[in-house]
Amino acid sequence: MVKLSVIVPFYNVQTYAPDTLRSLRANAREDFEFILVDDASTDGTADILRRARDEIPGVVLRQHEHNQGLATARNTGLDASSGRYVTFLDGDDWLAPGHCAALVDAMDRLDCDFVRTDHVQCTAKARTVRRVPHGLRDVPMRPRDAILPVGRTTSVDYPFAWAGAYHRRLVERGLIHFTDGLRTAEDRPWIWRLHREAESFAAVGLLGVFYRRGVASSLTQIGDIRQLDFIRAFDQVLEETAQDPEADALLPKAVRTYCAIISHHLAGISKFEPAVARRLLTMSAAALHRMPQNILEETINSMGTDRSARLRRLRRRPFAGAGATA
Repeated sequence: MVKLSVIVPFYNVQTYAPDTLRSLRANAREDFEFILVDDASTDGTADILRRARDEIPGVVLRQHEHNQGLATARNTGLDASSGRYVTFLDGDDWLAPGHCAALVDAMDRLDCDFVRTDHVQCTAKARTVRRVPHGLRDVPMRPRDAILPVGRTTSVDYPFAWAGAYHRRLVERGLIHFTDGLRTAEDRPWIWRLHREAESFAAVGLLGVFYRRGVASSLTQIGDIRQLDFIRAFDQVLEETAQDPEADALLPKAVRTYCAIISHHLAGISKFEPAVARRLLTMSAAALHRMPQNILEETINSMGTDRSARLRRLRRRPFAGAGATA
């Protein structure tokens, strides 16, 4: 039986893919599988992955005929997986030797639906440890109990899919599939759904994932129309959270996070192409008007001076109506 499936989407990362694949080789075990998904790369990535299929034990290769984005590529990997546990890695990141075995040990020991891990952020030569914003370690608890409080960074604000492992029963329930077609912020509806609907989770102090920041081809570095999918992603968070039995308690947290992300993008609006920047303003204004207005007013009042001023200006801006989406 396969104990762990590692799902790794790749798209035009021929510079970094060899490091990623070497790290998988250093984690190989007879009961592990590595599901590599080529999302229709146009550089040399596909050739690198075909060689890896023959060189690394446990590799399963899937290829898209057309580029479909990270969310759909991960779903392709999930549909091909068979492991008792599942984890993710991005095609330009890498793992420490033995990290996969440590994940399996944590899942076996804690016997919960999922675990969340710390990670190392790598920007050029700098290394920074990023911790799961959850104080209790190695203690299983209800995931929804880690969503609040509203004004503090919590586990739903740490959405990285590759920072953890997930039980097969979550795959079977459809809880760890992503919204097809989301090109950025695909992990926001995903992490909220996990915390609302899974039954148990724990944070563990593993530092085996190395997350590469500042990659030129990364969507976080590109100011094109794909970035605006964060609005569709957070609209989904609000819509699904509004249907939760504890919506009154949870919605203020969802609205605050949405507002913080809108403010973040407005602060960096100069990186966007002019047409996209205009679209960002219009779509963000419409998003504010779609939010529960009493919660929005309380949220804006509770935020810092700069963010509050930015959001109030945006709220006064004319918009195209509720249908102003990407």
